[in-house]
Amino acid sequence: MEKNPVCEMLGIRYPVFQGGMAWIADAKLASAVSEAGGLGLIAAMNSNGEQLRAQIHEARKLTDKVFGVNLMLMSPYIDEAVDVVCEEKITVVTTGAGNPVKYMERLKGAGVKVICVVASVALAKMVEDMGASAVIAEGCESGGHVGETTTMALVPQVVDAVNIPVIAAGGIADGRGMAAAFMLGASAVQMGTRFLTAKECGVHENYKEKVLSAKDRDTIVTGKTLGHPVRALKNRMSREFDRMEKDPDTKPEDLEKLGAGALRRAAIEGDVRNGSCMCGQIAGLVNSEETCEEIITGICRDAYRLMGKE
Repeated sequence: MEKNPVCEMLGIRYPVFQGGMAWIADAKLASAVSEAGGLGLIAAMNSNGEQLRAQIHEARKLTDKVFGVNLMLMSPYIDEAVDVVCEEKITVVTTGAGNPVKYMERLKGAGVKVICVVASVALAKMVEDMGASAVIAEGCESGGHVGETTTMALVPQVVDAVNIPVIAAGGIADGRGMAAAFMLGASAVQMGTRFLTAKECGVHENYKEKVLSAKDRDTIVTGKTLGHPVRALKNRMSREFDRMEKDPDTKPEDLEKLGAGALRRAAIEGDVRNGSCMCGQIAGLVNSEETCEEIITGICRDAYRLMGKE
């Protein structure tokens, strides 16, 4: 494989990131992705400092390769999480769900490379000015919290607007998607939905099976009225949320109550009817359970073959 700026910056073999999926991206999955040559990420989500530290220590038992931490900036424990990342000398963090400006100086001072998830050109330029090492341009095809612009439209505009590497995310699950991202100017890709069905992924089997059986139109976006839209698979919970959201008599607190703990119910407890099965639009293309190594090497092989760079 030819030299890649993201691989060189992070010391990884393949330009593939695993998404920092809350309740799913744990030490086991992150270490498996890193062992396979990509960048595995542990989701800090709402974990307190010591819970995150335990996950980092567990990942280090499983791999000596580089892995990172995804920081959810809205977490009530974000200050603890940042402290732990710096104390544990984590190589790289990805950030989302908020503005990282408060933590940039602390992270960079500790030698941590900060890669921010962005859904717009304006945000990409802002975090570049703050000192971000790269950005993840995430289109609305992705699962979980989404913006409004598609990957196809967002990535080349971000590439043209910044001078740091761009990682493409949203709607990528095979070599064709990776090759397309490279043609748009991206230097790497991030995938979440594809890794949901990895053999090393500890998500509940009910959730995994729902992803494997999903079709192209089986996702829905809810939560726009609350200001934080989320893409998930259609089920009783997401359809009820959609119905309530369209009802003018529904109060925001009613929606918040319905959504509270919904991801954990699906990912950990396996309640795929009343929980939120966050998942991207590409789910219809994900129909087999493979190891992280098989996923990463297969995608990279196919992408480079398509680009004539075997």
